[in-house]
Amino acid sequence: MKRTQTFEVLNVKCGGCANTLTTKLADEFGEVKVNLDVEPREITLEIEESQIPALRTALKALGYPMSDEDLSTLEGFTTTAKSFVSCAVGKMNAE
Repeated sequence: MKRTQTFEVLNVKCGGCANTLTTKLADEFGEVKVNLDVEPREITLEIEESQIPALRTALKALGYPMSDEDLSTLEGFTTTAKSFVSCAVGKMNAE
């Protein structure tokens, strides 16, 4: 059963990042709302508990891991680099 849940995500800096999250996650997870007014940033969506591992994987692949992820130093650098690319793509797609 789906229920609305909010997750803290890292590396989200701007509207470009938010655009990437909302568009890239839409097919698999439906509508995603990004709150840029809090730190760490939050995403809110309707999701089943069984889908949360897939959401974690998708977020990490885009460079926006959940704040409770235990990342190694290398993974931290990698996700930050991916987030810069995702942000740039999100900005270009928003225009």
